[in-house]
Amino acid sequence: MRLTELAKVLGESCELGGHADPELRGVSSPRLATVDTLVFAEDEAALAAGLESGAEAVVVKPGMVEAVHGRKALLVAQHPKLAFARAAKALRPALEATGVDECAAVSETAVLGDGVSIGPYAVIGAEAMIGAGTRIEAGAVIGDGVTVGAGCRIYPRVVVYAGTEIGDRVVIHAGAVLGGDGFGYVRDGKTGEYVQFPQQGRLVIEDDVEIGANTTIDRGALEETRIARGVKIDNLVHLGHNVSVGSNVVIAALTGISGSSSVGSSAVVGGQVGMGDHASIGEGVIVGSGAGILPHKHLRGAGTVFWGTPAKPLRTYLKELAVLAKLARRGGRDGE
Repeated sequence: MRLTELAKVLGESCELGGHADPELRGVSSPRLATVDTLVFAEDEAALAAGLESGAEAVVVKPGMVEAVHGRKALLVAQHPKLAFARAAKALRPALEATGVDECAAVSETAVLGDGVSIGPYAVIGAEAMIGAGTRIEAGAVIGDGVTVGAGCRIYPRVVVYAGTEIGDRVVIHAGAVLGGDGFGYVRDGKTGEYVQFPQQGRLVIEDDVEIGANTTIDRGALEETRIARGVKIDNLVHLGHNVSVGSNVVIAALTGISGSSSVGSSAVVGGQVGMGDHASIGEGVIVGSGAGILPHKHLRGAGTVFWGTPAKPLRTYLKELAVLAKLARRGGRDGE
């Protein structure tokens, strides 16, 4: 793709700079760049590296144009890193459809859209519906009645239980398990026995969601678990039954969210966060790594950072740490 074509694909967010129009085949770091790759720069050091690289084209901020002095072809963007990420997606070669592998097991009642690829030893259950252009790779299992939208990619050994609905352009990485039973039990006080509460709801994954490797998301108990449009979930995350995650949320690795909890749109959840049942994180809230949110606790305030266990606004938490440090030092002196 020529640089001029790429600029059209990226739209109003980018403008051309310079007069060259190189052919581009991908993106790269400056160190590994070749004449047909694109690099980006958001500061002076990165710009210097980009100008010294083998790349013929660089994505830069508007204020950097004059410093280039015509040495490279330019894409000019207010947010070069974002433009670079979008360019990488546009330049990535589309995978060819491979059809249904002879070793796959596809139910006669399953419905496959145009250009679907089913890898070896994948299983597609009865009355499952797979959208056009979706790829289901080796060993994945799609349960009875599951709906998978168009343009999805389901990596090897993913398991999707019956009762799950997946939107368009969803990416599910290897080993993820979606729609399993939630961890819900009722205890018999007389015998001590635990009896499973019904786990018969559904799981809905909306469009443009990405789910990391070995992540698990439970179905609803009586109603639904829902992951809204544009959510990005890291590896090794667990979301319990009846959880609701709003649009454009990011959740980092090793986080666990208990049943009937919710995360508001555009929230950021750091790694190793633990969230009790019936708790909530408000829209735009940022929860720092390792924080603990107690059951029925509600964090509010877009842009507010919470940290610690129990999670508190960052400024409050740091003040408490400072007080504890002073007390520890005083205790040490008193014991001398």
